[in-house]
Amino acid sequence: MSNRRYELGLFAMGSACSNHLGIPPPKGPNAVGCTDFMMDHTAQGTFFRLYYPCQEVEKADKPDWVPCREYFNGLADFMKINRTLSERIFNYLFGSFKIPAYLDAPFKSNGKCPVVIFSHGLGAFRTLYSAICAELASQGFIVVSVEHRDQSASATYYFREKTDSEKANENVPKTSASAQDTLVTEWMYYRPLQHGETEFPLRNKQVKQRADECILALDKLTDINSGIPVQNVLHTQFDWTTLENSMDLCRTAAMGHSFGGATVIEALCKEVKFKCGIALDAWMFPLDDEIFPRVKQPIFFINSEKFQWAGNISRMRKLDSAVIQRKMITIRGTVHQSFPDFTFLTGNWIGKLMKLKGEIDPELAIDLSNKATLAFLQRHLGLERNFNQWDPLIDGQDENLIQGTNVTVLQSAI
Repeated sequence: MSNRRYELGLFAMGSACSNHLGIPPPKGPNAVGCTDFMMDHTAQGTFFRLYYPCQEVEKADKPDWVPCREYFNGLADFMKINRTLSERIFNYLFGSFKIPAYLDAPFKSNGKCPVVIFSHGLGAFRTLYSAICAELASQGFIVVSVEHRDQSASATYYFREKTDSEKANENVPKTSASAQDTLVTEWMYYRPLQHGETEFPLRNKQVKQRADECILALDKLTDINSGIPVQNVLHTQFDWTTLENSMDLCRTAAMGHSFGGATVIEALCKEVKFKCGIALDAWMFPLDDEIFPRVKQPIFFINSEKFQWAGNISRMRKLDSAVIQRKMITIRGTVHQSFPDFTFLTGNWIGKLMKLKGEIDPELAIDLSNKATLAFLQRHLGLERNFNQWDPLIDGQDENLIQGTNVTVLQSAI
């Protein structure tokens, strides 16, 4: 499809928009808050959105689903369409949508919360899986949605120190300059494959960095939980000291979609503090074969019906074990984009045209995925909740689920 036809298709999306479109609210017993955290302003630091059970608040804003225009630009680059035109289109289509969580709302302490570290897919960023992350938080989890700095996000940012010449040009009195005044925002956009470049070395390097970023986020949560003072470069209104001793870091899981699913496997291999992993429609290509036998934790593969193929499933099957629980289900009528929030924000016909929607109702699909996830987390994190009511879903026992996969895999290929 040419860029021009693609752009016209995006314009047509507008006619499919209606007031009922939106990210579904979480269903758990807790209200959900969210805040952003960046520690160490450089590209080597950690940057994530935190979702958590919060106190009921009368006046609290819900943050924009897409935080600022640079993310629209990044999406345009990733989709290989014109920035100027697409920014207007994206802003028109998606600029009014909010995340179903209260920005910087006070944390509600109700016992120690288990923790999930979430890794986004290729071309995504920290806010695009809010239906999943908010649902887990409403069920009592603290969820960290990492924004990766491996150039696989469509856009992200960090800060650099101002040069001497930049400081001199501002003529700011030294007595009034704060730490923030000495920093400049640096945007990092998606890095496409170069002409003639082999893909595996790039993706393999990225998945290793992504896993390290998930582990670094967990390390920072450990500091926060221990009461070690932390400085959030972003200066949000959220009081991080309220999280002291609030997390059960013996009950920690890794979760991710697509490239984030591969990141889950890499993170489990690198860090035993992750007790289990949930991989949503995982893209297994970036992983080294030799890591598969080294992963010792339970893994749950939740696949879409339309994305998977024999070679990818074969790599998942390399993780099969007689002694460690490895489960796989497929949700009927779903596509690869049935997991990110885009699936809720486009009308039916254009959503299917752009492969953002499958045949199944997107809220039903994400509800099945979330319930199966909660049941698996209860089983392998040793939670005393009622999530085991959804245990049958782990084995595909629902009319909208397939146990295992719909893809035929030759035994010789495994």
